[in-house]
Amino acid sequence: MLELNFGRISNMNKFTRLNSTCLLIKSENVDTDQIIPAQFLKTTKKNGLGKYLFYNWRNNKDKKKKNSIFNYSQQTLVQILIAGNNFGCGSSREHAVWALQDFGFKVIISSSFGDIFYNNALKNGLLPVIIKSDELEILLKIIERNHDTKIRINLDRQKVYVAQKKCFIFSIDPFRKMCLLKGIDELSYIFAHKEKIKKFENHHKLFIFINSEPNNNMLELNSVGF
Repeated sequence: MLELNFGRISNMNKFTRLNSTCLLIKSENVDTDQIIPAQFLKTTKKNGLGKYLFYNWRNNKDKKKKNSIFNYSQQTLVQILIAGNNFGCGSSREHAVWALQDFGFKVIISSSFGDIFYNNALKNGLLPVIIKSDELEILLKIIERNHDTKIRINLDRQKVYVAQKKCFIFSIDPFRKMCLLKGIDELSYIFAHKEKIKKFENHHKLFIFINSEPNNNMLELNSVGF
């Protein structure tokens, strides 16, 4: 098998395994406006958005902090969020993913996600794990009984391990899985094929030049595979 050189620097970190406690959001249909309100979307910087995560859940109108788990959890390095069905629905704001990551989350577990949020998460190195609705209910009950329960994620095996030897299997697109395991984004993947791309472009230019001449027959070029 051809070894690719992912020489381009990527902002994504490799993800293989994770062992962490978690936070729960039992509510369903949590949209991206709840994850990060619109007034915080003016920046294009990813850093610093964690303080605005679930802002209206964490702060009163006078900006005094509410008694919210999200006002205390950053000190305990919780890296997994378990959420109700259809998490991340609504508008396509990528800031929602950035805010979750900047807060410290590396994995979001739910029974379904908003399509755009799901793809944005994968492209930015945040792992969205989809398990069955009944499995989500089991997981929520286990964590509610003991909030110190740790969950283990194994991306290579595509499994979620939890107390009492329970294990849930999740699916993920093979290309996205490879990107997460190697810590690369789409541009890094393309950059790894730069020599093949150059070769293809050179052949393509020659093909255009020859066939632009009058009365010339078509020139068959060897295809360049990817």
